[in-house]
Amino acid sequence: MLKRVVDWLLGSKSIVPKNRVFLKGERVILREKNIKDLSDDYRWRTDPELSELDATTPIHISFDDFSRQFHEEIFYGSLSSKRLSIDNIARNHIGNCMFYGFDSYREQAELGIMIGDKNYWSEGYGTEAVKLMLDYIFSETNLKRIYLHTLHWNERARKSFSKCGFKEIRQIKKGGYDFILMEIFKQSWKEQKDAEHLQ
Repeated sequence: MLKRVVDWLLGSKSIVPKNRVFLKGERVILREKNIKDLSDDYRWRTDPELSELDATTPIHISFDDFSRQFHEEIFYGSLSSKRLSIDNIARNHIGNCMFYGFDSYREQAELGIMIGDKNYWSEGYGTEAVKLMLDYIFSETNLKRIYLHTLHWNERARKSFSKCGFKEIRQIKKGGYDFILMEIFKQSWKEQKDAEHLQ
């Protein structure tokens, strides 16, 4: 166990990403969050439909209070999460994604994503964003397992995550909601990438 900890501390990769992220796919870009995202994020966080999909309630704070919190998150960052913005290829902000709850011992973290701009729902943007994020996580960090919780009734999300290689594990009840726990391991991600290259 000690060797594992030392290897993790001295390794070239880290469980916490150190470099700024800019990932470009065919139709989406994942980038660091910035102040320009403020208005979009506030609008999405106060939207009842988006909150329902996220198993939360809309925030009820003023724009000014939200702005102060947002600026602090941008300035200070976090040692336990990585938040990214999702742009379309024209550089329009359409959503957010993150991985959080870093666990250095188990080498795992939880993933979350929201396409806030409803004009981009059911068009494959979320699926591409998740694939980009997994490529980054498993290539640039020490994480070996990524998991998520999606609402049991959200078939669209479940299908999207399955396309990315996530496997449904079991149903979980949390906070009065029924979730499906899904996970993907680095090894299965690598096998999936190798199979894609052979096609």
